[in-house]
Amino acid sequence: MKTRKREDVLSWDDYFMAVAILSAQRSKDPHTQVGACIVNPEKKIVGIGYNGFPWGCSDDKLPWGREGGFLDTKYPYVCHAELNAIMNKSAADLRGCTLYASFFPCNECAKLIIQAGITEVVYLSDTYHDKPAWVASRRLFSLAKVKTRKYKAQRKSITIALQ
Repeated sequence: MKTRKREDVLSWDDYFMAVAILSAQRSKDPHTQVGACIVNPEKKIVGIGYNGFPWGCSDDKLPWGREGGFLDTKYPYVCHAELNAIMNKSAADLRGCTLYASFFPCNECAKLIIQAGITEVVYLSDTYHDKPAWVASRRLFSLAKVKTRKYKAQRKSITIALQ
């Protein structure tokens, strides 16, 4: 009897979005965990990131809150997942790559994505769609001809057993 290959393998989109979602689990942000995974045209992962404070900045010395004065919130301090994925890249060049993100990128991340040469963004959630930073992001992507598409899962869940 001939052995047949497995037919129930993950699609590329499911695989790369799962890596982004798994990366988000490293975030210490109590409110929003975001992950990003950059993939080159050969379907190789060349960057991974999650949201958190910059290297050397203690997670215990900066605020995690969303309310209060600007300097008393996380917003001036947190590095977004997309920025970290770009900074953590293992490839010399990101031109032509696709970025998978658990959230649609804000305008600041959109600028980084465009400048890095990433040509497609696949996102899971667009929670802040109508907020100005995300309207600006879509405008920037449109002008720079960066394709964006909402992730469509082929599976309902992926289970990872660690033991």
